[in-house]
Amino acid sequence: MFKALILNQQDNKTLAQVGDVDNNQLPDGDVTVAVEFSSLNYKDGLAITGAGKIIRQFPMVPGIDFSGTVQTSTDSRYQPGDKVVLTGWGVGENHWGGMAELARVKADWLVPLPANLTCEQTMVIGTAGLTAMLCVQALEDAGLTPDSGEILVTGASGGVGSVAVTLLAKLGYRVAAVTGRASQNGELLKQLGATTIVERSELEEAAKPLEKQRWAGAIDTVGSKMLAKVLSQLDYNGVVAACGLAGGFDLPTTVMPFILRNVRLQGVDSVYCPYEKRQQAWQRLSELLPASFYQQAGQTVTLEQVPELAQAIIQGQVTGRTLVKLS
Repeated sequence: MFKALILNQQDNKTLAQVGDVDNNQLPDGDVTVAVEFSSLNYKDGLAITGAGKIIRQFPMVPGIDFSGTVQTSTDSRYQPGDKVVLTGWGVGENHWGGMAELARVKADWLVPLPANLTCEQTMVIGTAGLTAMLCVQALEDAGLTPDSGEILVTGASGGVGSVAVTLLAKLGYRVAAVTGRASQNGELLKQLGATTIVERSELEEAAKPLEKQRWAGAIDTVGSKMLAKVLSQLDYNGVVAACGLAGGFDLPTTVMPFILRNVRLQGVDSVYCPYEKRQQAWQRLSELLPASFYQQAGQTVTLEQVPELAQAIIQGQVTGRTLVKLS
């Protein structure tokens, strides 16, 4: 038996309850993990409260990421006692996720923890930090270096954006950070390593097909109109690593940036990212993030506290990372 947060549906309402579950109820998988930490974010809040159509089947254990210790494995890459981390792959949505003392998943979904990271630290980094690192690697793969010019980061105050600013600065890039509250966030972003603060309003106007070249590359976490504006302002051979859809699915641009300036648009998806890329990203995160980064976790809670906190999260009443301690 193990303890888990179980979501069920009754009369089109989602019910969340902590209870004991038999081990034989675990879903199929290659590796069973004794979960040490998961996290509670906005997507989890939507799932747990039923405010969003996140869950595809019931009963479901939420939690879109987790870290812990391998208990059993049929895959030679993992042995009992190994520390592992999982983000993405639909856990907490269509496969039981991290808010349980045990999880069973496919071996390819996991990544071994780098030797200098703890399970708790990986959950402070979380999916947002992994996505930021994958974006940085996409720019590098496209040939950008610190000598290429200034890199723009949209949504720089958010989870992905703030880590991206930190990583780029650590690697020696000059970083322009976009925020809608420069007076409140500007100093913090400069502390993270931003060299320039850009008001979001500058990038919210409708884009012309081509505008003055300003950026060697960009990490865009917003999409839609802002992404179109960024594309129009990239240098010749500029690259955008795009990972966000907060602004919507449409992209109101033309082919002119791509043809006349050879601009490249790289999509970054951390959910179904290949094993090798995830492994490289976690290793580099362990090497690049400063010790001060791990102090930003807002709070650590128990499984029993999660349902109430989920309501607070979707109402915007919780700030910072919320970790869920399972063991």
